[in-house]
Amino acid sequence: MSTDPYDRLDAPALRALLAQRDAQLAEQAAGMEEWMHAVSHDLRAPLRHITSYGPLVRELLQESGLPADAQQEALAFLDTMDQSARRMGRMLEGLLALSRIARAPLRREAVDLAALVEQVRASLAEPAQGRSVQWQIAPDLPTVQGDVTLLRQMLTELLANALKFTRGRESACIAVGWERGADGQFALTVQDNGAGFNPAQAAGLFGIFQRLHRESEFEGVGTGLALVRAVARRHGGQVQATAVPGEGCTVRVSWPGSGATPFFE
Repeated sequence: MSTDPYDRLDAPALRALLAQRDAQLAEQAAGMEEWMHAVSHDLRAPLRHITSYGPLVRELLQESGLPADAQQEALAFLDTMDQSARRMGRMLEGLLALSRIARAPLRREAVDLAALVEQVRASLAEPAQGRSVQWQIAPDLPTVQGDVTLLRQMLTELLANALKFTRGRESACIAVGWERGADGQFALTVQDNGAGFNPAQAAGLFGIFQRLHRESEFEGVGTGLALVRAVARRHGGQVQATAVPGEGCTVRVSWPGSGATPFFE
């Protein structure tokens, strides 16, 4: 005889219990989103004070009459403080962006994915300037049902990441394609021949503030792929990445092809 209390529930009671738990989880998620928004928003004001008073302290130091070596040491401390404050500012901006993705209403419409990819690629012309970058964009990218603002943000993060991590290549290659799986799912793929990463670290790749490379090698605070995951989840999808260290990375964003949250037309 089963000792699981759920086995003694009839179907209506079980559905009611599941609905109650879903509501509780939704309430907890909403509370977390509100907390994240409040924290990231309210912390920006004191952070602005830190970054704005730094130059004033620097001027006072230069007029203080302190010995030169003491001045240089104090100025070095100020530089570290300023760099850390600016990094924290970028982290807060990332939290705010995640909060906006979670809180904004999802406005589904027909989105020409080929046109959107081209718009995003064109917007990244400056980071690609002076480099040999070969873009391989699938000619048959489909029209999708989704929020164009969120999809643009997701594609910007994916393509900007590919550009960043191929920076050390004499000739960068970035491919954007799509595929349909046997299970009916559709997937958008972004592949590059950049730095790649250790596959053993892939589990934490899409977490907030997670970085697999030193900041001295590649700038950033680790919010980009967290944003990609948030956009995918808003559309009922998921994201994963595979890589070979020193050879490149492939990010795959997949959505159900049918059902309650259809993505591709």
